[in-house]
Amino acid sequence: MRAVLALLALLNLAACGADSVWAPDEQVQAARYVHDGPNAITLFTVINNRSGAGAHSGLMINDSERIMFDPAGTWNHPRIPERNDVHYGITPRIVNFYIDYHARETFRVVEQTVVVSPGVADLVARRVKEYGAVPKAQCANSISSILRGVPGFEGIRNTWYPNKLMEDFARIPGVTTRVIRDEDADKNHGVLLIQAGESPL
Repeated sequence: MRAVLALLALLNLAACGADSVWAPDEQVQAARYVHDGPNAITLFTVINNRSGAGAHSGLMINDSERIMFDPAGTWNHPRIPERNDVHYGITPRIVNFYIDYHARETFRVVEQTVVVSPGVADLVARRVKEYGAVPKAQCANSISSILRGVPGFEGIRNTWYPNKLMEDFARIPGVTTRVIRDEDADKNHGVLLIQAGESPL
């Protein structure tokens, strides 16, 4: 019964709709960042340190350029263009900024990465770009929908819950995992990279 009520609450939140954002072509092209690492898919899961519940899911794709799919998320930066929850220009410093935004004394971040072929990276990148703006409370649902049917990700089941998505991702052969904790106070989250006027870029 409790699970049913939780799902109904998620559906009610989702009914509020999604905010569509569409950065112009020149901004997207100017921000384009090519990472020299292998083609890879990285799942970020934000977990409440007090309850252990999953709070959010995000997906980074290293393809011909590196992008971040942050469905129904609140993370953004004025110099990072966004198109319907897909963020462009994901440099190493921006990845750190993304992690720092979410990790604080009440939340930890689990980062899971799996190296994939260029074809798989391209497929996932196309799927996130085509998915559209994601309604609130559907972060894990959107990511699990995108990964289902992708070669190598056959074990990903459709789910509304970030922790269940994380558990399925952990079973992918070759996945590497790290847990990021930050004892910074909640009110300070997301500011470490821009202290003293420093840009996160």
